[in-house]
Amino acid sequence: MLSKKILLAYDGSEQAKRALAFAVELAKVAKAKIGVVSVVPVHAGRIGIDPWDDQKVHSEELLEARRLIVEAGITPQLHEPYGEVAEEIVRTATDGGYDHIVTGSRHLGLVERTLQGSVSEAIATRFPATVTIIH
Repeated sequence: MLSKKILLAYDGSEQAKRALAFAVELAKVAKAKIGVVSVVPVHAGRIGIDPWDDQKVHSEELLEARRLIVEAGITPQLHEPYGEVAEEIVRTATDGGYDHIVTGSRHLGLVERTLQGSVSEAIATRFPATVTIIH
């Protein structure tokens, strides 16, 4: 079954740009709608230390993704939630009726995965429909 509504998790990284290209091609083939999400991380009980914690950066990422997708002939819906990244991506997909999430993988090592967690892995285990992880 082809996807009808695809949610792209986008952070501006090279992996995210590859995921964007994949999502656009898939949307064209499936004649699917596409949405883009960039989550502004909120870490309960601590100050954000991730350099991407800035809301302005996430807004710029969404504008970049929209520009690239519009250039491909598709008009995306944009989402910019705040919270725990994987949780908000899954919530956005579920609430928005998306049936497929496309995301990139940051290729974290064991230490980074232990300290930060793998967003793509968390999405894949929490979302009850198709998840494509682009390496």
